[in-house]
Amino acid sequence: MARLLLVRHGESTWNARGRWQGWADPPLTDLGRAQAEAAAPAAAPVDAVVSSDLQRARVTAELMAAVLDVGAVHVDADLRERDVGNFTGLTRAEIEERWPGALSRGNASIARDPRFGETVEALATRVDAALARLAATFAGQRVLVVTHGGVVRNLERSFGVEPDPLPNLGGVEVVIDPETGAMEGGERVLLLSPEDVPVTVPKQL
Repeated sequence: MARLLLVRHGESTWNARGRWQGWADPPLTDLGRAQAEAAAPAAAPVDAVVSSDLQRARVTAELMAAVLDVGAVHVDADLRERDVGNFTGLTRAEIEERWPGALSRGNASIARDPRFGETVEALATRVDAALARLAATFAGQRVLVVTHGGVVRNLERSFGVEPDPLPNLGGVEVVIDPETGAMEGGERVLLLSPEDVPVTVPKQL
């Protein structure tokens, strides 16, 4: 079995401004970098660190890997956030102004509208493929996977949980059978508390 701890990256500049990111690539804030370093000890022990290719996840992973002393970060582009299409770069207020009522229709409706990016099915297909590769590569090991809120929350939904918003450096542990690909999700994990450094909660999918 492979044990993967999937966590959301530290705060990015667009998180701080309330902008939807998707495949856009804004950097971490100073707070985001501090979050990564503060959260790393709570992730231990891990045998390896993997990340999305987007810099908010990759830099978070690099900072955590340095604290954990586990070597170079493995990067997989299929772990990136859901593409949010025309919502990219916009705040909730701007989305509501351009598409009144779109956000109130809920995640399922938004994520199946081609104007608003990748479908939840397409997201699940590429993420599941990435997790299967990781399970095969790291069988018998525990791996920290730094990814994105939409990725983690979509996984939680696949386990039958309707998730709350995910804070930075929050996530879920997943156990995968490398032979069958069967996945089992555990309880949500929060690697930071307000006493460590302030935690921001996203207002998006």
